[in-house]
Amino acid sequence: MEEGNQSLSAGIKGKVSEKVTEDKTAVHVGSGTQMVYATPALSALMEKTAYMSVIDLLESGTCSVGSRTVLDHIAPTPLGSAVTCETELVKVDRRHLTFSFTVRDGAGEIARGTHERVIVDIERFLGKASGRL
Repeated sequence: MEEGNQSLSAGIKGKVSEKVTEDKTAVHVGSGTQMVYATPALSALMEKTAYMSVIDLLESGTCSVGSRTVLDHIAPTPLGSAVTCETELVKVDRRHLTFSFTVRDGAGEIARGTHERVIVDIERFLGKASGRL
């Protein structure tokens, strides 16, 4: 990606919702003992929301990959609830993208934080991954 790319800029927003199903509970993913929305599932929703908000703006042959997350999971969400994640791209520094995010259920905010992604050349990235075998 060229340094002067104007298609990616602060202010881009994303929004994705999902239902808390059994496969997204702490018991199922192995992150706890309760049938509530698991932090790893919440994190996956947040990453999906962030990457989807910019995917159509990236140059051909590139994608963004998660590199850092700071996540405060502040309230439990029971099985069957709907959750919605909203992201906002707050900083673009060449290949580095920084997002803020909030996640809510029907009763209010359940999580907040920041997420960083890096724009990579897909072919080179997959070459590095396969070289780790």
